[in-house]
Amino acid sequence: MQVEIWTDINCPFCYLGKARFSQALEQFAHRGDVEVIHRSFELDPGLSPDDTGLVVTKIAQKYGVSEAQAAKNELGIGAQAAEMGLGYVTSGRDYGSSFDMHRLLHFALEQGRQEALLDALYEANFADEAPLFGDSERLVDVAVSAGFDEAAVRAVLDDPAAYAAAVRADEAQAAAFGATGVPFFVFDRKYGVSGAQPAETFASVLEKAWSDHEPVVQMVGSDDVCGPDGCAVPGAEA
Repeated sequence: MQVEIWTDINCPFCYLGKARFSQALEQFAHRGDVEVIHRSFELDPGLSPDDTGLVVTKIAQKYGVSEAQAAKNELGIGAQAAEMGLGYVTSGRDYGSSFDMHRLLHFALEQGRQEALLDALYEANFADEAPLFGDSERLVDVAVSAGFDEAAVRAVLDDPAAYAAAVRADEAQAAAFGATGVPFFVFDRKYGVSGAQPAETFASVLEKAWSDHEPVVQMVGSDDVCGPDGCAVPGAEA
């Protein structure tokens, strides 16, 4: 069974949602048969690489609230993260273009280590006080700390076309599914779940998707068959 998860590194609910889904998957009896692929979604695709700033200021401007209210919202998300044992810096975080990060995540997918890079990026953005966006050297450091080859990472970042089409394809697919926000989970291209739902919700959908994934044959009659012991002989029971 395949689960695709559309996320953006800028999105705190993607950070929480991944952790909640992972909790559900860890308890799922067939977890070894579930392939998880992380797909690209940019919350603000119009940002240039050098367009960065403080998250609280960005939220206040985007939603028309005061910076005090935006800061309060960050504290609330931080409290949710703490309940799950996740680090979360509630003040001073930055935002910026995540396009290069998504390109690197496709590179990591090819290496079979996408999860490791995504976790490192989330950790760097939400749990580390050092700025993440607008600095390619910082991005290289995060990838290398996750176990990726520095030269290979730099080669991807130095080539704007590398994996760009894969990122755009993910975003186009999200639009085709009708996704307007993230996190967005798709189970076997049959069931969609939007938002950082409780682990129990993900567990329920995993079970449902698995039951549909594994066809159940309902028996109707069992006469006149051949098996390892031979063939049924009409009237043999008489």
